Amino acid sequence: MYSIVDVETTGGVGGPTRLTEVAVFRHDGARVVDSFHSLLNPGCPIPPFISRMTGITDEMVQDAPLFSEIAADIARVTEGALFVAHNAPFDYNFLKKEFGWIGLPFERERICTVWLSRRIFPGLPSYSLGKLCASLEISLNHRHRAHGDAAATVLLFEKLLQHDNRGLINTSR
Repeated sequence: MYSIVDVETTGGVGGPTRLTEVAVFRHDGARVVDSFHSLLNPGCPIPPFISRMTGITDEMVQDAPLFSEIAADIARVTEGALFVAHNAPFDYNFLKKEFGWIGLPFERERICTVWLSRRIFPGLPSYSLGKLCASLEISLNHRHRAHGDAAATVLLFEKLLQHDNRGLINTSR
């Protein structure tokens, strides 16, 4: 089982930065079997450059739930699954930080689709999500939004599963 994740944030992992959006698709190795998506109220202003990049504004998140209100949903949809993300350390460490702030552990085995893509599809001009999707002819809608990026990562992950001739992806989950 896999949980394919993308988050949007108010900045980098370090410091008091917070989540503004999260999307998770639970995948059984053949298809999506569950999902969760929500905007989040970060409890702080979203920097203008982040709003320009993501399109997420303070007004959009003012009535959104706090992380503490959706933590159980994130735990449920990722429980017992390999955590999969494009640049997995970023998404994983952000979720781990948010869970830590509410006093809950968050430990998941993880794999990065950037790392996998470099090994399964070597020699591509770029492994950024947008350029990689273009190279592999994967549809990417709503770039820099959690749901759009996670949906594209699902398609990328399925392509990686199809071409993983070396057993790099643990399919026993």
